[in-house]
Amino acid sequence: MSRRNILIAVLLGGAIAAGIVIATMSRAPVEPRSAFIIPLPRELPEFSLVDQFGEPVNADTFHGQWDLVFFGFTQCPDICPTTMQILAHAKRELIDAGSNTLPRIVLVSVDPERDTPEILGRYVDYFGEGNLGVGGELGEVRKLTAALGIYFEKAPIDGDNYGVDHSAAVLVINPHGEFSALFSAPHSVANYVHDLAIVMEHN
Repeated sequence: MSRRNILIAVLLGGAIAAGIVIATMSRAPVEPRSAFIIPLPRELPEFSLVDQFGEPVNADTFHGQWDLVFFGFTQCPDICPTTMQILAHAKRELIDAGSNTLPRIVLVSVDPERDTPEILGRYVDYFGEGNLGVGGELGEVRKLTAALGIYFEKAPIDGDNYGVDHSAAVLVINPHGEFSALFSAPHSVANYVHDLAIVMEHN
């Protein structure tokens, strides 16, 4: 083979190899920026709580739609309202982008002593329509948090007043009622908008 033909063959081989690499890269899966996708989604435990309308909430409540579940309380001064606002903003951006699948925002109170259904209802409605507020007996809340790895404890402030220290993660529950992904703090609207499409497609 002449030098000219060898050079042509080398150049052609390089072009083909480059094309394969580009094609492979174009098909490479997009990775989440913030969300951790659980390899084997976990079923929710048995528990019995109530929503802002006084209706029963249990594991079956989380079947049939995607849910973004945050554990907080209505008197929380900073983390809770900030996180709820981020989730609400991310949901609005998904609506504006024409997303066919919109997650429900769920607040589970870790302060059931003060967060009555009425108070929870007013609170979650502030962050948009269709949100779910969940409360009930402390023991039932702990059944759920223990199974999902969520921490919370009362933190005395002064006199009878208290706060509640709690995890700041947002859990993703898939339409089968399974814990399928986790967003850790710090939260950002851009990360939710980017990652939710990947999480929902993965499951």
